Amino acid sequence: MRVLSVILVASLTGTAWAGGITVQHVQGEVSVRHGVTEEWMPVTPGSALKPDDSMRTGTKGAAVLIVAAPDASAPPKRVTLPPEVIVDLADVRELSQEELMLKLTMEKVRASSYQWKDDDLRIPNAGVVHGNDRESEPAHTTGRVETGKMQLNGTRVLFENGYTSTGILKALEVFRLYPPLAASFENRMMVAEAMERANLRGEALNEYVALMSLEGLTLEQKGVLQSRIAQLRR
Repeated sequence: MRVLSVILVASLTGTAWAGGITVQHVQGEVSVRHGVTEEWMPVTPGSALKPDDSMRTGTKGAAVLIVAAPDASAPPKRVTLPPEVIVDLADVRELSQEELMLKLTMEKVRASSYQWKDDDLRIPNAGVVHGNDRESEPAHTTGRVETGKMQLNGTRVLFENGYTSTGILKALEVFRLYPPLAASFENRMMVAEAMERANLRGEALNEYVALMSLEGLTLEQKGVLQSRIAQLRR
């Protein structure tokens, strides 16, 4: 499974990154992390980025990226990073339906390795998924959850710019590593709706059904879920 994952990632990044990504504009605190390093470094306009880089914006930070299309005849895309986001640039790509389904299956396999005990989720050696990074701090601690929130903000950037497939995969990864974020109705709805847009009707239906069991749902939220479930079951 690990070998297959490596081959797939190498293939996808090679295709999607044919044109590359360049930093066009920076405002406030914006930094980049290269490869598997832990160090965040300031980034400047004109910097060329690689697929194993990650971008982070601070509380008052923002950046604009120019993403060249794999097809040289297509116009580049302008992607704006708002404050307080982390985006792994390997996710700034489009996937085919087959690639999405394969990677979704792989994510489900990873999630199945997590064990429940006494109603608490035990996470063995959880760390930020960035290359081969490993962090010893438990994923549910306050500092790490804040990092998870920034990564989830990054998935919103992916969704807003049409990278629906990689956004779904990243969000599921964040939920796996930071369980408190999966208890939010808004967070989970964002992903379920993205699954519908990606024509993953079965996955979306399962997510809406699972959302019905969340505590503290309002009558309005329950009504929305019931409507979505009924529509997908037709």
